Amino acid sequence: MNGKLKAFAVVCAIAVMAGCAAVAQTPEVKEKPPLYSYIGFWAIPRAQWADMEKSTAADEKVLSKALAGGTIVGYGNDVNLVHQPDGPTHDDWWSAMSMAGLLNVLEQFYQSGGTTVPVLGTATRHWDNIYVSRYYNWRPGTIKNGYTYVAQYQLKAGAADNAVETLSKSLVVPLLEQQLAAGNIQEYEVDTEAVHSDAPGMFLIVYIANSAEGLDKVNAARVEAVKASPLASPGFGSLVDVPAHRDYLSRTNATYK
Repeated sequence: MNGKLKAFAVVCAIAVMAGCAAVAQTPEVKEKPPLYSYIGFWAIPRAQWADMEKSTAADEKVLSKALAGGTIVGYGNDVNLVHQPDGPTHDDWWSAMSMAGLLNVLEQFYQSGGTTVPVLGTATRHWDNIYVSRYYNWRPGTIKNGYTYVAQYQLKAGAADNAVETLSKSLVVPLLEQQLAAGNIQEYEVDTEAVHSDAPGMFLIVYIANSAEGLDKVNAARVEAVKASPLASPGFGSLVDVPAHRDYLSRTNATYK
């Protein structure tokens, strides 16, 4: 697709999606203050999964105190449900309205010895990421055995600097706000890396469903949104390297303030 056709597709898609949002009386989407998230990924041998569960429960003492004190706004842990040979089995995370909030909690784990418990020493792989989001929302409270769906995308070379903003405002946020209001999801966010561990241009669309049925409802709403806006998919595809797309599905426990 040449530059003019690419631009035309994007403009048409945005116009149609904005029109649908207006019909649905969705409030104007605005950029929010940055929300930072620290995520530690671990590949733990199956024989040690029970020990990992105990370690995660012990971490909650630090995280619940940080939440109550306002240092962080949410925390949780995930167990991967779709395993890959080189992928994680578990992760734990927390979110704050500042980088200082993230790192202060991390420092507490270092000082308490939480980063050197025996089960973590059995990991065959480990890595961390720090993300930032300006498009997010959540319902306060705790969710047990929910499901987190992560869609990872890579922008095409030459995509506009505000491509993630454009996609968030015109497509992602209106859809997920409706699902949040309907009670199908507990939280959503559109993430980019605050500390670049991967190539620039990578972004994540993340949401936590309250149940497996919630996943189906979000997916059905996405399909209907595409049907209602035939130019949405071409517009999205003009900005995103579709073959680089990957998904991640996990079982989640999470608490938000």
